[in-house]
Amino acid sequence: MFTKRTGAEVLYVLACLPMCLVGLVAMLAPLVVGAGLSITLIGLPIAALGVLIARGLGNTYRGMARSLLGTKVAKPDPPAPTSGIIPAVLRDPASWRAVLYVVLKAPVGVATFVLSMAFWVYGLFMLTHIAYWYVLSDKLGLPFVDFKVDTWPNAVLLALVGLGLLWAAPRVTHGLLWLDRMLIRGLLGPTTLSQRVRDLEETRAHAVDDTAARLRQIERDLHDGTQARMVALAMHLGMVKEELNGEPDLAMTRKLVDLAHTNAKEALVEVRDLARGIHPAALDKGLDAALATLASRSPIPVSLSVSLDSRPAQAIEMIAYFCTAELLTNIAKHSMATEASVSVTGPGPRIEVVDNGIGGALVKPGAGLAGLRERVATVDGTVAVDSPLGGPTKVVISFPA
Repeated sequence: MFTKRTGAEVLYVLACLPMCLVGLVAMLAPLVVGAGLSITLIGLPIAALGVLIARGLGNTYRGMARSLLGTKVAKPDPPAPTSGIIPAVLRDPASWRAVLYVVLKAPVGVATFVLSMAFWVYGLFMLTHIAYWYVLSDKLGLPFVDFKVDTWPNAVLLALVGLGLLWAAPRVTHGLLWLDRMLIRGLLGPTTLSQRVRDLEETRAHAVDDTAARLRQIERDLHDGTQARMVALAMHLGMVKEELNGEPDLAMTRKLVDLAHTNAKEALVEVRDLARGIHPAALDKGLDAALATLASRSPIPVSLSVSLDSRPAQAIEMIAYFCTAELLTNIAKHSMATEASVSVTGPGPRIEVVDNGIGGALVKPGAGLAGLRERVATVDGTVAVDSPLGGPTKVVISFPA
C-alpha cells in the first residue's frame, strides 16, 4: 500500500498545490499588465516576462515529474533570437504551451489535491478514531447518513471504512495524476516535428563523426601497415638491384628476394583486409552471404538463420553487416560464451544476436554498444540490449522497413 512510488506521488501533489496557485498569479500578472500596455514600449517586455515565467515554471514542473513521478519529457528548444529576444519569446510556440499548462495546472492541481487528500485524511481519521472515540463528549456522526459512533461495533465499522479508504488512496492519487502526466507530455515537451528535427541533427552529427573516425582509421592503417610494407619491399628490391650490379652473392640475393616476396604478400593481405573493412566483397552477394562469412570466421560456433522477403537497401546492409561483426567480436572477446546465434528476419531487417555468456553488457557512453546504437540511429534504426548478470545476452537491432 505505502510504497516508494506512493510517497513520491503524495509529495508531488502537496508540492504542486502552492506552486500552481502562486505560479498562476506570478505568470498572469505581467501577462495581463503587458497586454494592457501593449500600445506602449514597455508592454511587450512585460508580457514577455510573463511568458518567460511560464517557461521557467514548466521547467520546474518537468523536473519534479521526472524525479517524483518517473515521467521523463525532453526539454523543448529555447527561443531562437533571430530578431531580438522579446519577439522570439512571444513567437515561440513552446513558451505559449507552457503558459497554457500553467493555466490548466491550477484547477487540475487543486482538484487533485482535494480529491487525493480526502481519501488520505478521512481514511486516516476513521481508522484511528477507534482509539479515542469513547473519550469524546459528543459522539461522532457521519454526514448524510444516520450513523453515530457511540458503540464499539460502530467504531470498528468506521475503522474498517477508514482502512478501505487508505487502501484506495494510493490508487486514487495515481489515477488523478494521469491527467497531469498527459498535460506535461503534451504541453511541456517538444513537438513531434521539433523532436524529429533534433533527432535528425543528432544522427547526422553521429554519422559525420563516424565517417571521420573511419577515415582516420583507414589513414592510420595505410600509414602504419601497408605503407611500411611497401617501403620495406622497395628497400629490399633496391638491395637486390645493387647485388645484381656487382658480383652477386646468390645466398644473399635469394634472402633479399624472399624478404621482398614476404613483404609483398603481407601488403596484399593488409590491402585486402582494408578493402573488406571499407566494403566487404561478400555483401555483393547479399546480406545472407555476408553474414554466413562472418559466422564461419567466428572463433566460437555461430548458428545463422536468415529469412528476408526482399533485399534491404545498401546502406542498411552495410550497417547491419558491421554491427553484427562488432557484436560477434565482442562475444568472442568479452562474453566467455561457448555458442551464439544470429537470426535475421524481415522486413527491415530485424537482427537478433544471442549468446550464452556471462551477461552484464551495458550501453555506456563512449563504449562499443553506444557507438553501435549511434550508427544504427543514422538510418532510424534502434538497438535493444537485454543482458542480465549471468546471461544470456540478447541484442536486437531493428531497421525501418
